[in-house]
Amino acid sequence: MKKILMMLVLALAMVGYAQEGNLKPKFQAFAGGLLKLKPAEKGFHKFSLKVEAAPWAFQAIGEVRAPNGDSELLINGLFDGDVYAVLAYIDQPATGTDGKEYNVGLFEIMLYFEDEATSVRNLKFKLLPPANDDWAQGILSDALSSRSLLGNVWGGKFDSDITRASANPIDKQKLKSLKQNSAEEAMSGRDDRRERMKAKASDEGSVKKKKKKKSFDEEEEMPKKKKKKKKVEQDECDDPSLSVKEKKRCRMRNK
Repeated sequence: MKKILMMLVLALAMVGYAQEGNLKPKFQAFAGGLLKLKPAEKGFHKFSLKVEAAPWAFQAIGEVRAPNGDSELLINGLFDGDVYAVLAYIDQPATGTDGKEYNVGLFEIMLYFEDEATSVRNLKFKLLPPANDDWAQGILSDALSSRSLLGNVWGGKFDSDITRASANPIDKQKLKSLKQNSAEEAMSGRDDRRERMKAKASDEGSVKKKKKKKSFDEEEEMPKKKKKKKKVEQDECDDPSLSVKEKKRCRMRNK
């Protein structure tokens, strides 16, 4: 119930911001080397973009048509490095099950040939683990709903932001670095947990050792007490008031 209320609040806030003109999208470019493009059918290629490295965990699928309708232009452009994708998203991150933050307010993608926009249709987003719980899905849903409120983000209003993003796209090398950083952070986290477990085990071992030493010391003290008692008993048997026979019986009883 609490999650549902939080999602409703988030949705209302996003709608309010959009109506006031305060909701501004962010943009991230991805190199064409991360795109998968199928041969064109009736002028449109089916495409897929899958990214799985914090702060990204999503797959986008859709259809794209080259600026002039040339069915070979985009295929050749991928090999030449002339094609890239720009993702538009709302800055509403969600925490994944790995403890990292992910950008999940995705709502639009445009593919470019050089600096010219293509035609994209039937676009769908899918959030991937570890950032696809109910909360993340709620943010994605709200962002997709805000698309109509923001209008055409590719129509010139955000050209400077798009140009800035396209100048620094995430390519295979950067994606590899992101994954490596995530793996190193995860390894560091495991090492920290291992060290804490070792420290805990060491503390427990010290406690057990102290208890064992205490028990040993107590056992050592016990015979001393017995000896003292025996000595006292022997002194009683030497009481001068006792006869020789009584002293002998006393010693026999204390043996």
